[in-house]
Amino acid sequence: MKLFRGPIIGLTAFVSIGALIVATQAIAGDLKPIEIPGDQAYPESMSAASDGTIYISSLASGGVARVKPGASKAEMWIKPGAFDTRSTFGVLVDEPSKTLWVCSNDVSSLGVPGPSNVTGAYLKGFDLATGEGKLSAAFPGKATICNDMVVAPDGTVYVTNTAAPQILRLKPGAKELEVWVENGLLVPKNGAGLDGIALGSDGNLYVNTYGGGEFFRIDVKDGAPGAVTKLATSRPLKFPDALRQLNGNTFLMVEGAGTLDRVIVDGDKVTIENLKDGLIGPTSLAKVGSTVWVGEGQLNHLFSPKENGPPKLPFQAVPVTIGD
Repeated sequence: MKLFRGPIIGLTAFVSIGALIVATQAIAGDLKPIEIPGDQAYPESMSAASDGTIYISSLASGGVARVKPGASKAEMWIKPGAFDTRSTFGVLVDEPSKTLWVCSNDVSSLGVPGPSNVTGAYLKGFDLATGEGKLSAAFPGKATICNDMVVAPDGTVYVTNTAAPQILRLKPGAKELEVWVENGLLVPKNGAGLDGIALGSDGNLYVNTYGGGEFFRIDVKDGAPGAVTKLATSRPLKFPDALRQLNGNTFLMVEGAGTLDRVIVDGDKVTIENLKDGLIGPTSLAKVGSTVWVGEGQLNHLFSPKENGPPKLPFQAVPVTIGD
């Protein structure tokens, strides 16, 4: 029997590894979209905690929904209108400060009333454990739409203003937002400006513009803004939206025209790699392990219902497996 011991062990290991691969593929293949209930859900942004909990905002109905780890359906967590919120845009989990950051906007002028009657744009901070509101910072000025945010290692929150060529900043412990950078290159085009924002491993900020289809780097040195540089993309961008760092200076991004992309920055050049197409008006993404959940916002049905008809229900977040 000793003569066969090696081959038998090798065969057993081979079979076990093969079974593991098949099982892993089956699990990945079995992932189903997450249902986001409500005929007015219109998900605008998503963010995931380290335990896999996903948080989802809503441009039309407001509030923040939550998807517990492994769940297939979102449930309302922060009620619409809570803590003087209105339409909710960007959401971002900030575990070091135990905060869920949420953008709240009055977009009634665009035909979307949202809950409550609060005017203006705000960055709101909610307790990540309880969902209770703990900070509300108003956007200064008249042209204001709080869209998305990123948190720097020192706890500073940077927020994009879609209605003006501005990125605002909230320092740790501060109660009021300040305009951190304002630059003519970032002026809104075709009705919408700055949208997604992320930090690269080089310490610089990267942003896109929804209406202009542009991608920029903003140099950062000791917390101060430097040059704003428009980067050359390998193909035109079509309504770029959510932007999240994947690793290094590589990012994940969705485009409203229907794609999930890998964005690779090398100097002043940007390579766009399609990871998934055929998505229905994607507006957001959240990575959990090797899966990217993409929220299908379907905003064209919200803003142009006569031309586009009703949205496809239920609203959902679609899983895309990309590896770690």
